[in-house]
Amino acid sequence: MRQINEAHVAAPGLAVVEVAAADDETAFAIRELLAARCAIALADRTTREPGEPGVRLRCFLDLRQEEDRRPVRP
Repeated sequence: MRQINEAHVAAPGLAVVEVAAADDETAFAIRELLAARCAIALADRTTREPGEPGVRLRCFLDLRQEEDRRPVRP
């Protein structure tokens, strides 16, 4: 799994959120909830850790952007 570096949390309003879910569908539903509330670098795939249940999805959030300046989601 990628490490969180200083750039990801270099200023107030920046955050890294890691979602742990039972399946891809649930993880992507959480991603969509986050994207509806703030600017987010959309993760396009989940990861699985050998021997651990479920999937993980890491998202990078920017709470500093105003609602009307959020990137358009596909």
